[in-house]
Amino acid sequence: MLFLPPECESTIRSDGQKAYPNECCGVLMGSIESDSKIVKQTQAIHNAQEDSEQYHRFLITPEEMLSAEQAARKLGLDVIGFYHSHPDCPAAPSDYDKNHALPFYSYVIVSVEKGVAKELTSWELAIDRTVFSSENISKEVK
Repeated sequence: MLFLPPECESTIRSDGQKAYPNECCGVLMGSIESDSKIVKQTQAIHNAQEDSEQYHRFLITPEEMLSAEQAARKLGLDVIGFYHSHPDCPAAPSDYDKNHALPFYSYVIVSVEKGVAKELTSWELAIDRTVFSSENISKEVK
C-alpha cells in the first residue's frame, strides 16, 4: 500500500502537465511502516534524458539521486520511490521502465493526455525483476 496525500498527488499531476509533451520525473520521500509506504514529500527532478527522447523516457542522474537522498535525510525521511509521467500513454509501466527499475521502490505513473493529467497509478517491481505489480494507493494513513 502506498499512502499518497492529496497535496503530493496534486504536485505529481502538475509536474506531468508542466513537462508535457515530455516526461517529468521526481522522487517520493517518506517512511515505511509495516507493509506500507507513506509519502510525506515529493521532489521534482530535471529529466536529464536527451531532449529528443524526453517525450517517452526519463533519466535521473547519479548526482540528482544523491542530492535527493541528502534532502530526504535532512528531513528525517527516506527515498521510497519515484514518479514520472507518460505523455499520451497509459499510466502503466513500459518494458523500458521495468528494465530500469529496482525492487522495493514505488513507481507512481501519471498519464497526461493532451496536456491534462488523467489516471495515476503506482507499481512495485518483483524481487526477481520479472514483473511489476499494481500497488494500491490511499490518500489517508489508516
